[in-house]
Amino acid sequence: MVKISKDMIIRDVLMLDRQTAYIFMKHGMHCVGCPSSSGESIEDACAVHGIEADKLIEDLNTYFNSKDLDRPTE
Repeated sequence: MVKISKDMIIRDVLMLDRQTAYIFMKHGMHCVGCPSSSGESIEDACAVHGIEADKLIEDLNTYFNSKDLDRPTE
């Protein structure tokens, strides 16, 4: 199970699942392709863009949790 946290680098989250770009953009973080996203934490980027980091993290984790629920169990 994937657990996203504020200290994670944006690019690392995008590499886990490119579909998360939509979630970042929905929250007003349109810099997902920006070079800064390669080394900037979610929390730092949210502070720069005036975005509520906790809500973004919640939405990202909800997304990943729903993917886990869709995964077949062995």
